[in-house]
Amino acid sequence: MSPKIEFTRNYSDLSTNKGFQFEFYCDRCGTGFRTLFQPSALGTVTSMLDAAGSLLGGVFGRAADLGERARSATWEKAHDDAFVKAMEELKPDFIQCPRCRSWVCRKGCWNQEKGLCKLCAPDLGVEMAAAQASRTVEEIWAHSKVAEEDRAMLTEESWRAGVRATCPGCNAPLKDNAKFCPDCGAKIKTEAHCTQCGAKLAPGAKFCGDCGAKQQ
Repeated sequence: MSPKIEFTRNYSDLSTNKGFQFEFYCDRCGTGFRTLFQPSALGTVTSMLDAAGSLLGGVFGRAADLGERARSATWEKAHDDAFVKAMEELKPDFIQCPRCRSWVCRKGCWNQEKGLCKLCAPDLGVEMAAAQASRTVEEIWAHSKVAEEDRAMLTEESWRAGVRATCPGCNAPLKDNAKFCPDCGAKIKTEAHCTQCGAKLAPGAKFCGDCGAKQQ
């Protein structure tokens, strides 16, 4: 029985008529290994016949045709032999996961302890470090420095005084805690004082907080 070539999808065939070369890569991370170029003696001979046939024709042309037919069989066999050799050379660097059947590199994508690829059995230490870093970034964004122009809006005085969204005169929208309307110029904040003692009154107060006088 003729030997069988193990099939794998994680490779690229870079072979030409001049020789053979293959590239194998990891299904998970894409890391690749390329074999050294193996020159093909057959490719050199047939290239010479092709050149002779194109220049001189006749007998040399028929020789080139024969060379082409020989190459179609002999070159394919040499190609298969080179592929088997390449697989044997690079196979120790890869392993197939028994769960997902992916071919992964042993160096970075194989969980030796679990006997599975890291797609199926992630490295818990790495995942925990990544999760902690992600959470730290979220915390940084949540507690990031407030822009200078917004800082005054967050003071206790602003919260107690309240901030109007629109002008009481023209109802134009207000972007910040403005003192005057940018559209009509109306005064946004009006300060009331006690008619008896002159103390500052809280907005809407009916009695003075200092002397108790009733306000009109």
